[in-house]
Amino acid sequence: MQKDNKYVVFWLFSGCFLIFIMVIVGGITRLTHSGLSISDYKLITGTLPPLNEEEWQQAFELYQQYPEYQKLNFHFTLQDFKDIYFWEWLHRLIGRLIGLVFIIPFIYFIIKKQLTRETLKKSLFLLFLGGLQGFFGWYMVKSGLVDRPDVSHYRLALHLITAFITFAATLWVALDIIYPNKTVINKKFRALLRFAMIILLLQIIWGAFVAGLDAGFIHNHWPLMNEGKLIHETVYIEQTPLIKNFFEGRSGVQFVHRYMAYILVVIVAIIIYKSRKMSLTKTRQYGINSLAVILIVQFILGVFTLLLGVPVWLGVTHQVGAFFLLSAMTFTLHRFSK
Repeated sequence: MQKDNKYVVFWLFSGCFLIFIMVIVGGITRLTHSGLSISDYKLITGTLPPLNEEEWQQAFELYQQYPEYQKLNFHFTLQDFKDIYFWEWLHRLIGRLIGLVFIIPFIYFIIKKQLTRETLKKSLFLLFLGGLQGFFGWYMVKSGLVDRPDVSHYRLALHLITAFITFAATLWVALDIIYPNKTVINKKFRALLRFAMIILLLQIIWGAFVAGLDAGFIHNHWPLMNEGKLIHETVYIEQTPLIKNFFEGRSGVQFVHRYMAYILVVIVAIIIYKSRKMSLTKTRQYGINSLAVILIVQFILGVFTLLLGVPVWLGVTHQVGAFFLLSAMTFTLHRFSK
């Protein structure tokens, strides 16, 4: 049987789709403050949720032992607990499913010798990223079970960006199989695309900081951070030294997230301008066009998410937009790579 065949591509794309779904559910989990509802991790027995009233009561009593219940949700009833438990359980279930969907076909392809040596190496790297993502998820939850009723925003960002990178890497491997022959069109242009990818990944990280610190619930104005005031006047100094405000202060983190969006828009505009002077293939032109359209949509989603005070549906939609933007960036960079 031919190596790196269409079934291998389907396998990789199914992984991309499941990671996409997992990030959506993860966004809902974060926005509904459901992430600390399951305070223990059982790989096998934790697959099923509580199946009777006694098991539900035991799970609720365990939740009551940790800071989120004791400091924030002490008014919760069992039904309230069930509501937040669902999203965290579904999030972990999809994580388990991703593991099975990757490992079982991977073993089959190895046995049947359907992977080239290069694809095998790349697949092992994807397996490592998947395991790392699961570890970071546990590491993130652990930070909210000690003395604070919330997870570390640094660990949240680490968990989220690893998911995005795993998705982009999986998509890249699939594209390597679909488009085995690549030619360099312009090294400087490729470098510009790489720089745009770095800025996008940083923007996603600061988006996670905004989510982790609930920074989207302040400065709900645009284009100014406060009505009638200059933006630089509203970056309130919450911590010293000053630089910490842009990593740990809600006002400073939102400021960085806003301005990095502007920077990304400028870089993509330069990419579009320079691309018009080139003779492009259809796939390269498609990549540039999709990048432009999705960035505009994502920018608008970000503005309305802020203006409306981060409703759950719009916050999740904005996160989905980041996923599509990363997809377009990955595809475009791949088509201009050697």
